[in-house]
Amino acid sequence: METQRKSSEDDSEGERGLLHTWKGYSCSVTPERVLLPRPVLQVALGTRHGVLLVEGGQVYSFGELPWKQSQPLEPEKPTLESALSGQRVITIAAGSFHSGAVTEDGGVHMWGDNASGQCGLSGLSTVPNPTPVALLDSDINPPQTVPVLELACGGQHTLALSVQRDVWAWGSGCQLGLNVTVFPVWKPQKVEHLAGRYVLQVACGALHSLALVRCLGPHDLQRPHVDKCRQCNQLLYTMTDKEDHVIISDGHYCPIGVELTEDEGCLEAPAPIQILRTSPSEPVLPSQTSTSNSGSPAPSEGFEPSCDATQEKEESVLANGALAALESDSFTQSQSGVKSSPYPDEQAVKDYLQKLSDNTQVEQTAKTNTGGLHTLLPAAAGLATSNPGSALNSLVSSCASAVGERVASTYEALSLKKMMNYLPSGVPRPGGTTGDNTTDRVRLEDSTQAKKSSSTGDIREEEAEGLRRRLSLPGLLSQVSPRLLRKAGRPRMRAMALTPLGGLVPEAQDVFPTLQTEVWSWGHGEHGQLGHGDSLARLQPHCIKSLNNREVVRVVAGAHHSLALTAQSQVFSWGSNSCGQLGHMESPSTVPRLAKLSEGIRVWDVSAGERHTVLLADGDCIQPIIYYSGQQVREGEEERLAKETEEAGKEEEEQQRAGGYTQQPVLLPFCMNLRYVSNVFAGGRSCVALSDRNVMGFIASLHELASAERKIYCKMSNVKMQIIRPLLELESLSSALGQVTLGLLQTLAGRFSLLCHLTGQHAASLTANLRRGRDVKSLLVLDHSDIFLQCYKEYSSALGDFQVMGGFQCLTKPSLDFFGKTPELLQKLSECSEENPAMSDLLVALFYLPTRHLHEYGRLLLKLATCFEVCSDDYQKLQDSCSKFEALVLQLKKKRKEADYTFNFWKNFPGKMTESLRKPQRRLICESSNKALTLQNAGRFSVNWFILFNDALVHAQGVAPVKSLFSTHHVFPLATLWVEPIPEENTGIYGLKVITPEETFTLLASSPMEKAKWLRSINQAVEQALSGAGQDAASVSSGSGQKLEPPISRTASYTFYKDGRLKDAKYEGRWLTGKPHGRGVLKWPDGRIYTGSFKNGLEDGFGEFVAPNKTINKNDHYQGHWKDGKMHGLGTYRYASGEVYDGSFQDSMRHGHGMLRSGKLNTSSPSVFIGQWLQDKKTGYGVFDDITKGEKYMGMWQEHQRQGTAVVVTQFGLYYEGAFKDNKMMGTGVLLSEDDTTYEGEFSDDWTLNGKGVLTMPNGDYLEGSFNGEWGSGLKVSGSYFKPHLFDTDKDKSRVVKLGRLCVCAEDKWQAVFQECWSQLGCEAPGQGVTSKAWENIAVALTTSRLHIQDSPEILSRSHSRTLESLEFIPQHEGPINMDRYHTIRLYLIKACDTPLHPLGRLVETLVAVYRMTYVGVGANRRLLPQAVNEIKSYLNRIYQIVRFLFPDLPEEGGLIPEPTTNLQEKKEPGSTDAQPESPKPGRVVSSCALLLPVLLPRLYPPLFTLYALDKEREDDVYWECVLRLNKQPDLALLAFLGVQQKFWPVSFSVALSVLGEKQQVLSSTKDACFASAVETLQQISTTFTPSDKLQVIQLTFEEITREVQSLLKQDFLWSMDELFPVFLYVVLRARIRNLGSEVSLIEDLMDPCVQHGEHGIMFTTLKACYYQIQHEKVT
Repeated sequence: METQRKSSEDDSEGERGLLHTWKGYSCSVTPERVLLPRPVLQVALGTRHGVLLVEGGQVYSFGELPWKQSQPLEPEKPTLESALSGQRVITIAAGSFHSGAVTEDGGVHMWGDNASGQCGLSGLSTVPNPTPVALLDSDINPPQTVPVLELACGGQHTLALSVQRDVWAWGSGCQLGLNVTVFPVWKPQKVEHLAGRYVLQVACGALHSLALVRCLGPHDLQRPHVDKCRQCNQLLYTMTDKEDHVIISDGHYCPIGVELTEDEGCLEAPAPIQILRTSPSEPVLPSQTSTSNSGSPAPSEGFEPSCDATQEKEESVLANGALAALESDSFTQSQSGVKSSPYPDEQAVKDYLQKLSDNTQVEQTAKTNTGGLHTLLPAAAGLATSNPGSALNSLVSSCASAVGERVASTYEALSLKKMMNYLPSGVPRPGGTTGDNTTDRVRLEDSTQAKKSSSTGDIREEEAEGLRRRLSLPGLLSQVSPRLLRKAGRPRMRAMALTPLGGLVPEAQDVFPTLQTEVWSWGHGEHGQLGHGDSLARLQPHCIKSLNNREVVRVVAGAHHSLALTAQSQVFSWGSNSCGQLGHMESPSTVPRLAKLSEGIRVWDVSAGERHTVLLADGDCIQPIIYYSGQQVREGEEERLAKETEEAGKEEEEQQRAGGYTQQPVLLPFCMNLRYVSNVFAGGRSCVALSDRNVMGFIASLHELASAERKIYCKMSNVKMQIIRPLLELESLSSALGQVTLGLLQTLAGRFSLLCHLTGQHAASLTANLRRGRDVKSLLVLDHSDIFLQCYKEYSSALGDFQVMGGFQCLTKPSLDFFGKTPELLQKLSECSEENPAMSDLLVALFYLPTRHLHEYGRLLLKLATCFEVCSDDYQKLQDSCSKFEALVLQLKKKRKEADYTFNFWKNFPGKMTESLRKPQRRLICESSNKALTLQNAGRFSVNWFILFNDALVHAQGVAPVKSLFSTHHVFPLATLWVEPIPEENTGIYGLKVITPEETFTLLASSPMEKAKWLRSINQAVEQALSGAGQDAASVSSGSGQKLEPPISRTASYTFYKDGRLKDAKYEGRWLTGKPHGRGVLKWPDGRIYTGSFKNGLEDGFGEFVAPNKTINKNDHYQGHWKDGKMHGLGTYRYASGEVYDGSFQDSMRHGHGMLRSGKLNTSSPSVFIGQWLQDKKTGYGVFDDITKGEKYMGMWQEHQRQGTAVVVTQFGLYYEGAFKDNKMMGTGVLLSEDDTTYEGEFSDDWTLNGKGVLTMPNGDYLEGSFNGEWGSGLKVSGSYFKPHLFDTDKDKSRVVKLGRLCVCAEDKWQAVFQECWSQLGCEAPGQGVTSKAWENIAVALTTSRLHIQDSPEILSRSHSRTLESLEFIPQHEGPINMDRYHTIRLYLIKACDTPLHPLGRLVETLVAVYRMTYVGVGANRRLLPQAVNEIKSYLNRIYQIVRFLFPDLPEEGGLIPEPTTNLQEKKEPGSTDAQPESPKPGRVVSSCALLLPVLLPRLYPPLFTLYALDKEREDDVYWECVLRLNKQPDLALLAFLGVQQKFWPVSFSVALSVLGEKQQVLSSTKDACFASAVETLQQISTTFTPSDKLQVIQLTFEEITREVQSLLKQDFLWSMDELFPVFLYVVLRARIRNLGSEVSLIEDLMDPCVQHGEHGIMFTTLKACYYQIQHEKVT
């Protein structure tokens, strides 16, 4: 393959994915171009072969391919792997001698050497062509194939990363991380130790493995908890409870399968070393669990107890894979197979621990490293460097309650304050540990290696800082007394997050790459390639603790060395450094150290081969540069070396060294010729670079964008680490800044950190885009520009707030103290070019650094946009984002200007007021120090100064000579400020009227210009204050002359300060020019709260009011209507005492009709009053039900006293009607007891007779005279006794007492209820008003009620709302009434009475309520029946009066509606006899009964019918006995008995269930068959309510009888009464109606008078006659 370096024909070849290969780093090296038909996307290099992935998903192999049947002629020339044709490959991997590919659907294909099972196919030593390998998840039933994201291949093993982010492994060696004893592992298996973690990337060295894992954060709580090791079923996390602290360990080590088979003895135990170092990654744990739970090596035999060794002693006995021989006999593996495990059993461990525990206590106290502290941290404050898994979290939470308190206070007791400063405020973990995987926090330097070698140079940049902060602590805190801990209480610490955990908007969380990562390693470690500070092997993945918080974004493995690339573009390396491949010459190389690169070199891609490393970095120009670190490769040397490698062991290194190698990475000079390199790859001895040509500047712009982002991120990280963090830690900070400013600084630091984190994530994503896609589609800054904009806005507002409060000036002194008088560091970081700038200016420049980067976004996006067609979507997207960023740049500039202006204003502002007025968010807009604005009518010597801020207008006042001392100032919040210009009208006054809720004043401007300026400024400021933007909205620049009129109606909150009803009350809600208007909430300091509508500053409309009652410590609660600040209209008032009043109010007093329930809310109320109120007192007619006494009073009241005529009934059947005075029965009255004993005469007190009277016995005897005493407890009587009917039996009883004379007449009852209805219709008194006005009122009432209900739609059913809508139309209510109009009115009334929102409906509902109140319960007394009937009749009359007012043309009660006639003839002779029977319907008599009873009676029916039943009880009993007796007879016998003529006896009857029309003979035994249909019809009388419906039923019954008789006689037929009566009697008997007497009485009392003489009247009379006949029927 010749070197292709064409320049002229460059364009003819592809422009993307050009492949260049080379070896070594000498100056003479020139890369070779490999030509391929398509752009190369990815390269993977093995020891002597390579694999290429090209666009379109095809795979090529090149180099030595011994597994192929036929060797290629030119091994350097790529050959297509045809076995993969038809599959679209998305990623490839190459191990030493095998390769793998992943297809689009997640399938894995392997080929190459399979001697160690690394291809995952059993039974083959080599796999010539790509062959599918399935990953089967057997945890699921049935097992499912797991799709794969990426592969990594090592020397003898392969790792796969599944879509679920689990790691799978196959092949041989401990680098698999599987719990198996037999190798090779042919079938892919899941690495259980990483289950439940989110793995981002895997990498394989020759004999070790690396994984990049996302730190456990809030988003991992959804991942399943893994509490137990799936192999040995032991807990992964263990908890050891000490006296005063708890130790939690995540060091579970699975012993199963550690033993290896002979042939794969990859774990020879290393020769005993004098003292083995413990792994730094493990906390020191006294293990008390049965399986040893630590992943650290135990010390070998000959260790002496030394200061360091205690740590090892504390470790458990099991080495991490390396077997340590402590008591050699217990470790010798007996061949007899008695004991299969090479490890000590439980007893041995316990004994050993016992031995240890004796001498640890003393040494622990002396121990000075942080090991002891370490044990505590994971449990409590989340400072531990690694985040224990979610299972640990649940464990922690279980013991948190016990431990949390103690551990927290332990910190305080040990003055760990300083260490805790950086507890992140991230999402709290379950179990109270705060997020601990954040970048910035005190790092406990836990690598003993690192500690030892800290003298050998810069291991970590912050080593010094770490030491400065490290505390010497005793290992276990048992010396601290528990009492001291309790006393210390919770630690008071400044918790300050410097890195967000979640950081971003949740949905963007998964789009942005994570920076919070851990690196885990496992496998062979003889070269230190695992990074744990030792050279021991690890069988299971372990976290490299020293890389936590380093923001590693990529891991790479060479043959025996490892590299980690961080977001800050640094490279950490560890492992074999025989040829300088680590990029530094530090030793030991068993812990990660930084590669040595000159300053300003930012590495963004890295790859490693056998003994070399290639780095791709940003230099000074946009074009990337390539560094090489490691062994030099000379031509022709490879073959020789390859042969020697097999034989030689140790001499190899010497030869390599002779061959030359780098001390630190060297720049490859040819890289500039490769144009824009996007990836570098290394493997074996070779290196590969992929590059692109810069078509239309697109690639260059992408590189520039990514490079700029990496640069600013490095810079911001430095600012954060080197400036912000040290400053925040200073002790003197709070005293220098004060509480408020310190809080602002912490907010600012937090926002800086967020912004820095976002930039880091963005840089990582741009880098990833360069390495793979290189397109515009995946640019986060386009899709999620709002996140960037928001982040910058928040940062800059925090910055502005800090600046306004003079934060930078206050910071000057602490900064000078800290950074010394020579602020070079600050100067360098802030890019300040001045000679000797002031410290505050430097700080300002530093903090404004990020906002300067915004302009870069705009510039680079625009540059990218120019690479596209103007009409394309990409252009549009880029253009839009660019303009968004440019707009933000302008906005932030303006913000900065405002902040400067405000800061300078405060600097020169007279002192005393500054403290109270200076607020972080407050910005100055303009002020009137130039006398441009004065107060009208101000005193001669007073000075007025007006200052307009973005949230308030401040009016400062003083006296003339003393300008600087303003004695008072007042702040008017802008949200409740209205300003209007006063028209000038030749007065020459330029005035502005300012209205605030409690003051109105006029400002005078000095000129029309000034007036316009202030008017505009105030209006703009108000508009912004209202839009909630305050300082965030980009205010309209004053130059634009734009008129922004803020709305006069607005929502705002305000606290009243002037004396009066509203003093100190806070109002939140709608306003209209200075007054509350609309919905709002008003809260008084004493706890009163009003919620509802306001009008002109007063409560008006519907509202709720709560007032606390101090004495019983409960609230009064009112819900209802208000007017002019007072309760007015209907409402419900729940008193704190438990009473509830439901009814009308006027002027905040109970007035009108209302109901008061007293007694406890939870029990049924002991008493209920319903009736009329006058100015908070019961006055007028009312019903009082005293449930505890069992009495009901129905009568007149005056000022809460029973006064006037009334009726009282009791539950024992006593009935009193008569006079009351002063709340007592006093005066004339009538008293009846249940057995009809009657007293009529004088009373003096309740149930107390006093004076003249007559006492009548049930049998008619009576006493006349004067009585004295209480009824029922022995009366004193002086008078005469009469027995009137001794001789003349035929005389009627003369002394029947006429009831109803001494009670309130029906018309006087419930006047308030009707009065309310009239006033709702707009009438002062019944009938006085305008009909049209009344209709308007109805429409308004309905509409407002409907709107009120729409706020809570659940109250309203769909049909109900339809009814309301139909009622809102006013029906035609004028003009002559005909039948159609009459029906329309009838339907309207039915609808109106159906909804309580209509005045008529409300009236009916109230009447029903009062009626039931009166006649239910104790009120169900038969003597009340006449009153109950009269009351209904009175309702009808009074409602009809209202109906006639609404429909004025309705005739009076009993009037006629003319029948619609087409025939003139009929009109002339209305009295002709034919007209009557033929058309009884059209000529309609109007009556209140017919119109209103159907609406009213069904609702009143139950109480009314009960009274009828009680009244007719005796007659009904006699009747019923007779019915039962006669019904025992069969049909024919009964017909005969009743004297029905033979010709009417039915001969046959139809059978209901038989074939249609089949008849059956009536036999002498037949029962209930004759006239069955008529009987059935009559039975329906009980299911109807109104008399007219009941009469209808009777008529239908007659028709049924007639029909049956006609079919019998086969002819028309006219009844005579003699014939009809017996038949009807039969039907009535067979109908068996229980309360027939009550039905008859009800019809009689309430039937329409006009019906009495018609057909219905006659039929009813017949029924009545039947009822009496049955009662007196004698059975013979």
